Amino acid sequence: MTVIRKEDVISSVADALQYISYYHPLDFVQALEKAYHKEQSQAAKDAMAQILINSRMSAEGHRPICQDTGIVTCFVKIGMNVQWESDLTVQEMIDEGVRQAYNNPINPLRASVVADPAGARINTKDNAPAVVHIDMVPGNEVEIQLAAKGGGSENKTKMVMLNPSDDIAEWVEKTVPLMGAGWCPPGMLGIGIGGTAEKAAVLAKESLMEAVDIHELIERGPQNAEEKLRLDIYERVNKLGIGAQGLGGMTTVLDIKIKTAPTHAASKPVCMIPNCAATRHVHFTLDGSGPAELTPPKLEDWPEVTWEVGQNVRRVNVDNITKEEIQQWKSGETVLLSGKILTGRDAAHKRIQEMLNSGQGLPDGVDFNNRFIYYVGPVDAVGDEAVGPAGPTTSTRMDKFTDMMLAETGLIGMIGKAERGPVAIESIKNHKAVYLMAVGGAAYLVAKAIKKSRVVAFEDLGMEAIYEFEVQDMPVTVAVDSDGVNAHQTGPDIWKVKIAEMDA
Repeated sequence: MTVIRKEDVISSVADALQYISYYHPLDFVQALEKAYHKEQSQAAKDAMAQILINSRMSAEGHRPICQDTGIVTCFVKIGMNVQWESDLTVQEMIDEGVRQAYNNPINPLRASVVADPAGARINTKDNAPAVVHIDMVPGNEVEIQLAAKGGGSENKTKMVMLNPSDDIAEWVEKTVPLMGAGWCPPGMLGIGIGGTAEKAAVLAKESLMEAVDIHELIERGPQNAEEKLRLDIYERVNKLGIGAQGLGGMTTVLDIKIKTAPTHAASKPVCMIPNCAATRHVHFTLDGSGPAELTPPKLEDWPEVTWEVGQNVRRVNVDNITKEEIQQWKSGETVLLSGKILTGRDAAHKRIQEMLNSGQGLPDGVDFNNRFIYYVGPVDAVGDEAVGPAGPTTSTRMDKFTDMMLAETGLIGMIGKAERGPVAIESIKNHKAVYLMAVGGAAYLVAKAIKKSRVVAFEDLGMEAIYEFEVQDMPVTVAVDSDGVNAHQTGPDIWKVKIAEMDA
């Protein structure tokens, strides 16, 4: 009989969540490096370079890889011979570990979990509770698999109840383009097949805990139906040409993971969950001897990748920018922004809409006229930082507010990640505005371009408040120009054809 102490569970979970906030799994880093060297699309190669540089910076600085430090998912396998020395349940012990990790004063992590999800959606302030799955297994140890899953990728989850004769790979091939780029490719796709609907979803999530090994599988060849399916989907998805950040390129997925379970003869439930470029997970075992010991990776294991701005770069001071100037910018162009920009995301946009509709106008001190808004919810600063990691959030969530902002506030540009929907693009075109894309998964790198930060409105919204950032040479790509030309459409279209020609 093994005795597992409450304190060991709590401290192990807290340490593990801190660990994965700034250490990518090395298998992911190595797979991304291979994709980087293979990539022929310059836009995609630049994006992967930024992600790799950001990964190393986070490992060195012990600061989050991504500003979205995730909702915690935990798979706990408890040996039947384990005895607990605890007055808390397993869920409660893990939740306390989450609280300690996310409120760590040295490396505070962004609290993103809200209670009353169908109602007031009030932030729990400590990122608890975690989503915990418990299995009882033979043995006298407790195995814990822990992940912090960002909302941008989690929101792209797809589920279907296929007919038994339907082709799973064909469904994936048709579905991935519908997910857009908000899941921050290149990443992984976890696919659960079988059981019932909820079982397929859990299988998909658990599959993402596995190491990247697709290249080893390609070398030795598939040995069963699941491995054949992995390779089929891997090839099909990468031929779509979506590429890093959805800008078009040769690598959209770094691996495909599949877990299956027996199912009803009339059923074929399938769930697909993507993991983004901020893949974060760790596994450890408690055997009663104390808390888990996590060995830090060596910094020399990170590749020496550099990213330099090309010659045809437009440097812009946004403090005196005009609408006429931004109409010269073209889709796909790299721009370095300096000056003052405002921030705002879902909650801030909703409140602005309510204020404008009621006749109140904008809050005091907020002027969007001829300015840019950055869709971001930053991590709290520590030490001498102006702001913590501050990468972009998924822009499509702001699509329904875009016309209001462009028509009623004087806003001329937006900065976020991934594509915009057709309604937002039409509004951008009509108002001769622009949409700029920052690299998702490079939050610490982006934050280095932010020299000053202050809250100017809605302080009660926490990370969703409106900030004013003063930036210097903040790198962005023109994703939608004032004519409505959309890089997230043109890039993948071009690279899908190029990849087909390479394979011909």
